[in-house]
Amino acid sequence: MPLSWNRKAAALLLMLPIAACSGQTGAPPGLLPAEEKPAQALQVLADNLDTPWEIQFDGDTVYLTLRGGSIVKLADGRQTLQPVALNPGVLEEGEGGLLGLALAPDFADSRAAYVYHTYGKGDEMRNRVIRIEEEPSGESWTETATVLDDIPGARVHDGGRIAFGPDGMLYVTTGDAQDDSSAQDTESVAGKILRMTPEGEVPSDNPIEGSYVYSYGHRNSQGIDWLEDGTMYASEHGPSGSPGGHDEMNEIKPGANYGWPDVIGGETGDGLTPPLYHTGEDALAPSGIAATLDGTLLVANLRGESLTEFDPATGEMREVWSGGGRIRDAAIHEGKIYILTNNTDGRGSPQGDDDKLLILQ
Repeated sequence: MPLSWNRKAAALLLMLPIAACSGQTGAPPGLLPAEEKPAQALQVLADNLDTPWEIQFDGDTVYLTLRGGSIVKLADGRQTLQPVALNPGVLEEGEGGLLGLALAPDFADSRAAYVYHTYGKGDEMRNRVIRIEEEPSGESWTETATVLDDIPGARVHDGGRIAFGPDGMLYVTTGDAQDDSSAQDTESVAGKILRMTPEGEVPSDNPIEGSYVYSYGHRNSQGIDWLEDGTMYASEHGPSGSPGGHDEMNEIKPGANYGWPDVIGGETGDGLTPPLYHTGEDALAPSGIAATLDGTLLVANLRGESLTEFDPATGEMREVWSGGGRIRDAAIHEGKIYILTNNTDGRGSPQGDDDKLLILQ
């Protein structure tokens, strides 16, 4: 039976005549095939994007982060490259750079947003969450406050997704920064999902008193979102090498330990929360996720080069679209599905006009 997600959006999904999941050695366990859909036109909303990472909306205006340190603004048919003045500046190295973006809930009035970015500190890499404001001209952004600094960083496993939850708090995913033991250390902010006020304070109702840590035991989570009932979910990159794969979809509960590096995939132990779904030894490399109105989640996959849909009720993952190469982020806005490709990140095979923001209509 097909999974039940936003049927209006489902009717808009398009198929391109390119094989799905190139780069995989086999379909992950439980990955169901795509249903046949009529071929229609795919709208390219923006192209020639240099390593884009995040999609955000302000009404009809779209903002995209570029890992090199800029934001692209799409408004009134115009594409503006907005420099972001930061101190220290963005370090684009490995998987690091300007990553997550979350517009403030009062963005229409404040023009404030929050970003997660990598920077250099001596010979080391670090990440931080900062507040920025769009200049009145709409041509650039300026840093106005540091929200959280000195998050461990590395060439890989930097996490980087940030989002405001239904409770008005700011949630931040961090990677283990190639120090896998840090994910189990609740004194470290690495390998975690963090929760904080918009001012960067620790909420009084966090699960660990005086700590930003909301959940731990994460290797490298790059997607978070909430269903309409308030349940939080996250995507998770599994280990590289052999055994590889074991990418996860998790229901995030306050104070829960998701096991990395002590367990992977379907393994479990006392006090550990197992994933709702994992890929076995194959890989999708899930990144951004987007909640649908029907209680499922769209998942942007990098290595899997596909958009999939995960149903938490059944634990099933189904491929729904492919053909654009690596996908970093996905979003649903006003009944349309947006896909941000990521073929210029050093691991893809970019075409002449990559990367793109695609809209399925």
